[in-house]
Amino acid sequence: MSSISQNWMVFFRRLPSLFLGLFLFAVGIVMILNADLGMGPWGVLQVGLTKNTALTFGQVSQIIGLVVLVIGWALGFPPGFATLMNMYFIGLFIDLLMAGNIIPRSGSMLGQLALLLGGIGVLGGASFLYLNPKLGAGPRDGLMMGLVQKLNRPVSHVRAGIELTVLIIGYFLGGPIGLGTIISALTVGYAIQIAFKIGNYDSNAKHLNLFTLLNALRDQKVKM
Repeated sequence: MSSISQNWMVFFRRLPSLFLGLFLFAVGIVMILNADLGMGPWGVLQVGLTKNTALTFGQVSQIIGLVVLVIGWALGFPPGFATLMNMYFIGLFIDLLMAGNIIPRSGSMLGQLALLLGGIGVLGGASFLYLNPKLGAGPRDGLMMGLVQKLNRPVSHVRAGIELTVLIIGYFLGGPIGLGTIISALTVGYAIQIAFKIGNYDSNAKHLNLFTLLNALRDQKVKM
């Protein structure tokens, strides 16, 4: 078997984990949205834009993902295959879940908290599943790392600055800020960290960008 054929087989074997992760990411977002306790910073912005446009929540997610992807690329971080899939399919899955009322709302505070915490846990597992194939991270990661490089500031400062800016804009657009916003800010990172530990994921693992992947799929000298 040629190296190209082996690379294609490796690529196809990674796709189920990627798309399951993207689907579960959408599930986690809709669970948090339906908890009605407030969203994380990007969710606040997305809901705010949904309220002020004729777009669906999923479509807003796709547009924001595209804008962030382009900015991150301009800053020197080209997208991966998974970055493009992240941008499109999470928004699509969100709209399908919401249109079908797959995830119900709860009328009790306990039920709302269960939805919120369950959604956060699902986001942690979903992050591992779509990052583990190493076909690219989400659009926001490219923006974050591009700004880290350009501004020469620590990742924590840049990430906090981005999320605070997004939160403020979303708030003035009418996005939902509440208890869930605080809980999400404090726990999503830990949920992802736990999922990474369970899955034995190396946070420093190198991802293939789109150009490297294309080279690997057409040149037998490049291995995945």
